[in-house]
Amino acid sequence: MTKTILHLDDEEDIRTLIAEYLGRHGFRLVSVNTPTAAFKAVQLEKPDLIISDLQLDDADGLETVKQLRKVLPDTPMMILTGVLLDAKTADETVGKVVSAYLEKTTSLSNILAEVRRLTGG
Repeated sequence: MTKTILHLDDEEDIRTLIAEYLGRHGFRLVSVNTPTAAFKAVQLEKPDLIISDLQLDDADGLETVKQLRKVLPDTPMMILTGVLLDAKTADETVGKVVSAYLEKTTSLSNILAEVRRLTGG
């Protein structure tokens, strides 16, 4: 069964890159650029994984993930961000809210491995 991933990022190039790469590896991507669009998407269908950027144009990605967690408490959530956090900060803040935290500079193969781990796919 194809796993569905909701990807929230305000950078179109990043959404396209992730959608194309993960799509080639058998995942179905629903790519959105705002928290409002993310909430609308999860009302239509429950994703197997949510990936969100940390810094969005008009919103805080971590706060958005916290709100999504209230709607989908059992759905794994990953932060994929260009914001560099030290390991301790990542663990203490982001780590309490999400299942994984990766930097956008992480290789696509490592992102794929983490997506597979979180989705069981």
